[in-house]
Amino acid sequence: MQNGKISIIIPFKNTAHYLPECLDSILNQTYPDWEILAVNDHSTDTCLELLTAYSTKDSRIKVFENKGQGIIPALRTGYAQSIGAYVTRMDSDDIMKPERLEVMVSSLKKQGMGHVAVGQVKYFSHRGISNGYARYEQWLNRLTENGANFEEIYKECSIPSPCWMVHRQDFEICQGFIPDRYPEDYDLTFRFYENGLQIIPCNQILHLWRDYDTRTSRTHEHYAQNYFLEIKLHYFLKLNHTPNRPLVIWGAGFKGKKIAKGLKKQNLDFVWLCDNPKKIGKNIYGKELVHFNALKKLKNPQSIITVANEEAQEEIRSYFTELGQSPMQDYFFFC
Repeated sequence: MQNGKISIIIPFKNTAHYLPECLDSILNQTYPDWEILAVNDHSTDTCLELLTAYSTKDSRIKVFENKGQGIIPALRTGYAQSIGAYVTRMDSDDIMKPERLEVMVSSLKKQGMGHVAVGQVKYFSHRGISNGYARYEQWLNRLTENGANFEEIYKECSIPSPCWMVHRQDFEICQGFIPDRYPEDYDLTFRFYENGLQIIPCNQILHLWRDYDTRTSRTHEHYAQNYFLEIKLHYFLKLNHTPNRPLVIWGAGFKGKKIAKGLKKQNLDFVWLCDNPKKIGKNIYGKELVHFNALKKLKNPQSIITVANEEAQEEIRSYFTELGQSPMQDYFFFC
């Protein structure tokens, strides 16, 4: 391990069109003590040739072949070759702001072990950004500005995969890239949370996040909604659920049904709430949906909220406040 050096793990697959911008953004960093561990995940375009050409000009860039298939084995392959005291990753189609590495490593040096450095992000695309991505960007940056990324961890992945940095020792305490659970960035975020790492607030945009139709998070099955829900339920039951408290699901759409199936699979009983008059009284998976006022009769419940509508979420949040219940203790938004 080399003190001060940052190991940047970059899996790449068929991103030759975007790769030069990505690599140039790293070469132009204000902080020079870094190494790139670029791992070819069986590309069929000119990615490998491009990276090899860059590596011949700059010895800080090292290129490897993925020993397995997919992002997680590629990340493991790169990390196994790394020597930096600090660890981060980068997507091969994105762009770093020039000060990204310097800001993050300075924060970690100042705060010491047990911290995660994060940065604000900005989506960009030749066709413009959808309203959904704009809202996600705004949500992420609000959390990051206040270092509150764990406070809404069950809603979405609250630490973007290409915009974090940690001390190597902390990374290994959190098991690094060892688990085989997808989405791998969301799973790692939960492991940072599980191991008590603290978020260092950041009010700067440090990462430019490219959106296009064929990017992996849009096309690969590992980033489908059911994988996100499985991770949420796994870590909720492991980290936040108190077994002797009544368990509640609020909402009976796709997400609510998926959570209900997951709980039944583990033989966990629950009360299923709904505010849709057409669904109240219906029986789904052997459970009758009841009006949300049934919550008042439960002693010290924990509730999973799967209602996606933002206005409805605000009403639900107000309802819990009236009952004297607190987020991340008594109720958890899963969407």
